[in-house]
Amino acid sequence: MFKKTTCLISLVLPLVLFDNASAIIYWDAGGLDQLWSTATNWNTDTIPTSIDPVSIDNPEDTHCEIEDGIIAECETLRVGNSGFTTNLDISGGSLTAAGAYVGVDNQSGHGILNMSGGLFSTGSLQIGWAGTGTLNMTGGTIELNDNLVVPGRTGTGTVNLLGGTIYASELRLTSESGSIDITTGTLVLNGNDKEKVQTFINDGRITAYKDQGKFNLDYNVTNEGKTTLSATALLDPIPADGATIPPGEVVLSWTMLDRVLPDEPVTVDVYFTDDLDALLYFTDPAAIQLVGKQDVTSVVVQTQSKKRYYWAVDTYLISNAFPVIGPIFSFEVDNLPPRVEAGADIATWLQDGSRTGNLDATVIDEEATTVQWSVVSEPNEGTAVIENGNSEDTSVTLSAVGEYVLELLVSDGEYSGSDTVTINVYNDSCQAAQSLLEYVPLLGDLNGDCKVDDADMALLNENWLKDNSLTEDWFVIGGL
Repeated sequence: MFKKTTCLISLVLPLVLFDNASAIIYWDAGGLDQLWSTATNWNTDTIPTSIDPVSIDNPEDTHCEIEDGIIAECETLRVGNSGFTTNLDISGGSLTAAGAYVGVDNQSGHGILNMSGGLFSTGSLQIGWAGTGTLNMTGGTIELNDNLVVPGRTGTGTVNLLGGTIYASELRLTSESGSIDITTGTLVLNGNDKEKVQTFINDGRITAYKDQGKFNLDYNVTNEGKTTLSATALLDPIPADGATIPPGEVVLSWTMLDRVLPDEPVTVDVYFTDDLDALLYFTDPAAIQLVGKQDVTSVVVQTQSKKRYYWAVDTYLISNAFPVIGPIFSFEVDNLPPRVEAGADIATWLQDGSRTGNLDATVIDEEATTVQWSVVSEPNEGTAVIENGNSEDTSVTLSAVGEYVLELLVSDGEYSGSDTVTINVYNDSCQAAQSLLEYVPLLGDLNGDCKVDDADMALLNENWLKDNSLTEDWFVIGGL
């Protein structure tokens, strides 16, 4: 009981302090700049200290800024508790608080925490307490001694983890109005929370690159004793990673990621080289860069045979932030083996003791090719005679009922390819039809000869009005 009471007090205490209006220092943006460290930006004309609750509620679209060199502190922090949209921007320096609420009580307003650098240390961080709250994080570190709660109570909370790292004791997505999207950011939780995080992912409340990425979720691997969640973009590269393609002009293409912020266009850097180290160590990026911060989804490159090429697409989701570093893709350039299709398998039947039919093959290759048809197998009583074994399209004569397997071998002088075709020969067209999986007997074909005629009528007449149903109402099986 004592433990539960202690937890309740720790939750209620910040709210009591919030309601004590005389203790709260309000942001009024009265200074000549937007810095937290400017005393005239606060209603008391004093800079908040560690014992002062702070509220950033107005004016409309205000931005309170913490940048490099500023060491800020307060007791409890709230951003967005009015009908206005208000922002706290942390690009450097540090902020320490006992607890923080973004999007507090007023649903018509919007509290926004924009973090691109620096350190924010607090107890719990609640995004969307009973209002609308958003965390846009592109860099820096958030360290929570308690939980990350999205939303806090009855509000709407959104976390865009575009970069940086959040460390928290636990993640709580308390309702469907709370969501997290992860791109290059990382979320680290104490202990093994994989199962709960995976449930949030399965429910669609945690997404990767707006559903255009895949998750990296582990426990005790990336961070000892902790659960780590990050994401990787799915760019759908063409050529596919690891593919082999013919030499010459190649179009590199990819899927552009959707915007994560409505007013930010998505642009890319594209790098291309045949030297893997040039991409791995990035010693001279300008020498291998094809595109710099452009809104494109493809580029054309020239390639040579017998080489492996490497390329990468780095994506700027926010124009003034670091790019999302894409994976390194590769492809091999070589003369491809001929693509050979000997044709679909065939069912046929004898006519006057044999059957002759066409072989319609397809060969695709960039180089000149030679072809050779051969007989792989044939029935003991029959033979297959190929009219011209060196022609892609030719004919074959089959002399008996049974299964024949023919092979087409194609060479371009360096590589070869092959394919087979199976031909089943039957006594007549009915047997050939009945061999097919899709064959459906005709209603009334009593003798199974694939037609309904007088022979079937004779069978019907022979059995007309006969009855072989049971005559005993308690029949002993085996007594028939």
